[in-house]
Amino acid sequence: MATKTSAITELHNEGQSLWLDNIRRQLVTSGELARLRDEGVTGVTSNPTIFEKAVSGSTDYDEAMVQLVREKKRPDDMLWDLMVEDVQSAADVFRPVYDKTKGKDGFVSIEVGPTIATNTRSTIKFAEYLHDRCRRPNVMVKIPATKEGLPAIHDQISKGNNINITLIFSVDRYDEVVEAYLSGLETLHKNGGDLSKVASVAGGTVSTVSGPMSSST
Repeated sequence: MATKTSAITELHNEGQSLWLDNIRRQLVTSGELARLRDEGVTGVTSNPTIFEKAVSGSTDYDEAMVQLVREKKRPDDMLWDLMVEDVQSAADVFRPVYDKTKGKDGFVSIEVGPTIATNTRSTIKFAEYLHDRCRRPNVMVKIPATKEGLPAIHDQISKGNNINITLIFSVDRYDEVVEAYLSGLETLHKNGGDLSKVASVAGGTVSTVSGPMSSST
């Protein structure tokens, strides 16, 4: 008797890259995220709002939060510490996908804080902070495509850091994002960087504009 193929597997077999738009600790600890990976999901994306709901809406983090309180961490720092831990764990789950696709898929995204979306310098600083904290080659830092975010996009690409460019709401802004991305690649190449190791994503909602970007295409 033939085995029923899931919709995820069918889309994966058609060459679609499917990313889960959700992250919570139990997904990893229960083995559910690994099961979804084996079924055909190839990455995860997240943002502080999604994560905050996961923390407040479950008991997954109670033990970790007790420890952070004992360490006298501030509430904001506690949230980022927990988020980085989850992103690292999820990145480890998808590392086989990253290795198998030679760095073209298998990414997990973590977004800079929403309050700095209109501050270029702060966005760059926070992106560097998350990149250094996560310490995983298959982690992408999400940067919003605000006007002030465009120089940050150039900066991170010029340093060879994979990024996920989010909140694109017009074709004109998408064009500006592409220009910032390409100019970042030019700077990286000029400085002797390896363009083949840069794989980034630019996307909006289904009703706006979305599309992958890779230095190898």
